[in-house]
Parts: sequence; C-alpha cells; structure tokens
Amino acid sequence: MRIAYLDCFAGISGDMFLGALLDAGAPAEALEQAVEALGIGASLRIERVDRSGISCTRVRVLEGGRPVEPSEPLPEQADSVAHTQPHAHPHAHSHSDTHAHDHAHAAQRTPAGDSAPDLLHAQGHSHAQGHSHAQGHSHAQGHSHAQGRSLRVIRDLIQRSPLIKPVQLRAVRAFELLAASESRIHNVGLEEIHFHEVGAVDAIADIVACCAGIEALQIDAWYCSELNVGSGTVVCAHGRFPVPAPATADLLRGLPTYSAHVQQELVTPTGAALLRTLEPVFGERPRMRVRQIGYGAGSRNPAKFPNVLRLSLGEAAEPNMLRDATIQTASHRADVSVLETALDDLSPQILSWVAESALAAGALDVMLTPVIMKKGRPGTLLTVLCRPEQSQGLEQLLLRQTSTLGVRVRQDQRLSLDRRHIAVSTPYGEIRIKVGEQAGEELNAAPEFEDCRAAAERCQAPLKIVQQAAIAAYVERMRSPQAPSDPGMTGAANRTQPGGNSGL
Repeated sequence: MRIAYLDCFAGISGDMFLGALLDAGAPAEALEQAVEALGIGASLRIERVDRSGISCTRVRVLEGGRPVEPSEPLPEQADSVAHTQPHAHPHAHSHSDTHAHDHAHAAQRTPAGDSAPDLLHAQGHSHAQGHSHAQGHSHAQGHSHAQGRSLRVIRDLIQRSPLIKPVQLRAVRAFELLAASESRIHNVGLEEIHFHEVGAVDAIADIVACCAGIEALQIDAWYCSELNVGSGTVVCAHGRFPVPAPATADLLRGLPTYSAHVQQELVTPTGAALLRTLEPVFGERPRMRVRQIGYGAGSRNPAKFPNVLRLSLGEAAEPNMLRDATIQTASHRADVSVLETALDDLSPQILSWVAESALAAGALDVMLTPVIMKKGRPGTLLTVLCRPEQSQGLEQLLLRQTSTLGVRVRQDQRLSLDRRHIAVSTPYGEIRIKVGEQAGEELNAAPEFEDCRAAAERCQAPLKIVQQAAIAAYVERMRSPQAPSDPGMTGAANRTQPGGNSGL
C-alpha cells in the first residue's frame, strides 16, 4: 500500500506543498496543464533553490507571463507579517500564504516508466511554463483581484474547467473550508464571503495544482507530523493578531500544533485547507519503506532554519498494521452534524434545489424523506449530514431558502469504510470502480456513475450496459492473478466528495 508522510517542522503552505509534490515525483506537465485548464492566464515556473543547504523545489505562479511574487526571497520580519486588506466586510479577508516560501524546480524525479496522468476531461490542453506562489508576501501588493472573488465565482471557475472530477472536488472543498472559516470569523453567510489574496490568481493556481499533484501521486493513505505554526504576530484587517492568524487558527482546530524556532507565520490558510482535504493521520512517521523524498521551498530563507516542507513517499512496512490503522482513521468513527427540518408547505421544486445547493456547499449527504405531519398533512423531512465546521453555513442555507421556522441540529458519529478507486478498461473506455474496504477486505465495489454516464454519452451506448461492462471488467481483474495493484485515487480524496456514499 502506497503511503505518504508530511514533515511540517517548518509549517505548510500552498506553494511549499506544491514544490514538495513536484520534488517527490508528481509530473510537472500534469500540474501545468491543470493550471492552464482554468483559463485565468496563470502558468507555473519551477525552479531549484537552496534552503539552509538543502536543494529543493520552488514554484512560482505567473500571471500573463509575469511573476505574481518577487523573484528574491522576502526579507525576514522579526515579529510580524503585514496582512493589509482594503475592503470592508462582508467582503471578508482571507489571508494568503504568508509563510515566506519559495519553490524551486528540480528536474522532475518521476518513477521510471511513469507518464503524466490525464487530469483533464478533454484533450488538447497544453501546459504553460512557470508557477509560483511565494508565501510570505506582504498582502499590500496590488494584485489584479482587488475586489476579490466570491466562493460561487471560484467554484464555478473550477467546476466548468475540463479538470477531472477528483481534482475539481478537492479544490472546491479547499475553498469551501476557507470560506467556512471566514464565515465563522465574520459572522456572515458563505456566499457573502469574497476572497482577496486567497481568491487571487496565484492562490487559485496553487490550490488546483496541488490537487492535481495529489491525484497524480495516487497515495492510499496520508500521514502528517504535528504542525509548527511559528510565532510572532500578523497585522491584518482585524488588527494585530498572534500567529496563527484568525483564518488559519480556525482551520487548525482539533489538529496537533506547536510553536518553535522562528518568529514567522509558518502555516497559512491555504496550506491548512489543503491539509484538511487530505484528512491525514497525525503523529510520528509510520513504519514505511521510503522510495522518494521531496522538498518544497518557502520563499523566506531564515538563517539556520530550513524553510521547507518534506514529503516522503513509500510503501507500508507492515501491511496488516497499516490496515488496522486505516480502520481507526480513514474508516474511523468521525464526528458529524445532522441538520433536520420537516416541511409541509414548500414546493418540491424548491426542495430539490435546496438539496442540490447543500451538496454544492459541501454537505456529505442530503436526504428527502416523505413523512406525515400534524393534522395528517403529507410533508418532507429534509436531512443534511455535514462536517461540524460546515454546520453553521448549512443551517443558514436551510433557514434562508426554505419555509422552515427552525432547524434541529445534533452531533452524531459516522463509521466509514476505507475507500479507493480502481480503473478498469471496458469497450467504452476507462471506468473507475469505487471500492469500500475494511481491514484490507473488499466489502463493496461499484462503478462511478459519472464515468459511466460520460462513456454512455460518448459511445451512444445504453448506460446500464456500460455499468455492466465496468462490473464485468472489475470482476475479471480481481480473478486475474497478475492484476496490477493500481490503487487509483486516494481514499482521502473520496472522503471529500460531497454527496457521495456517506455511510449514514
């Protein structure tokens, strides 16, 4: 089983993570194509830099062919980092990656025989060179996103791109997490949030490219060290705050953190949001046979402090041990919020729209159940399952968009199987099979509906026949003694899919 471990001794940020992914073997071409597919004039510049004697990869974002960030590492700031924000709420400010991070480009060390995976739905998207998102920049820089982008705009931008669904889902999830944090901080609705630095071209490119790199590496399980958040203060629209900044602090709730070594913001909102989408196991490095090591550089270069993120890839040394850990983590009992309201005076058309809106906002699942209400009236019980940090935004959605006068909210637990994808070849093209496992035993397998629908439309074949062909190919693959053990998409990516099989 292929696993990955993140050493966050110098924190984590979007551009550091991107550099580490590339340095560990994620194909540059796939990431460059993902950024170009957004159609926002962004490209990547990949460089080699030195951080305290460590050769590592730095990535810069180019906008219109010009670097978004300065070409040299920013000077050290003793105790604060400026986060200026000219806009009033509710255009809430979300801090961009302030961890001075550069990414350098090493000649890509991809495994022998690997080719860049197809991360686009359609072919013909050539990649542009150059990407950079240097963390640690002063937020007073006049980027082209002065008015900011709303969550809806960013979501539409990503969902309308030709990126494959897993990359889209993870990227949208990262921005939804950022929006949820800002929503709580400013006490405004999700759709009222306007990102400034985090909604800029460089931050969008960072997040999407990281999601493409995560998908390309096809990791079965992610692990992570405790997070060094740094120290000192940041100056932002909310005033002077101690590190971590408000949005970062909110995103890090429940995660193991500490402060050491430098007075500098080490974990940024973008880095924290991307880490949240992975849902890693936190703690010491697991027993593993390391095959590749990647270093992603931060833009600052403090003396005697290697400002890098280290990513180690390899196989679990003890498969049985890893499977047991998976049951306690990827298949663990996670806390969830359950929102319910019964309605007998709302149009079914609006109910359907509200359900779709809740899923788009990140709900894990939505159910509409026919019920008999008081006075014998037929009604509908609307149930929304979500992560606790999403509860407030979805509560507001139900209160604003339905006729209810109240919403019941309770905390529950959800036991989920470990999930992964296996790609199978059929006469209608490649179809992904979602596999549910427990302790290494496959308990469920089903073809991805969207893959089957796309294949049916492309080949003008009956959808049910495509589904049957996918199942037949999967069964044949399992019977074959030489079937490759390609894990496909990571289990963590599947767990972030809104509206997927929630296991409730």
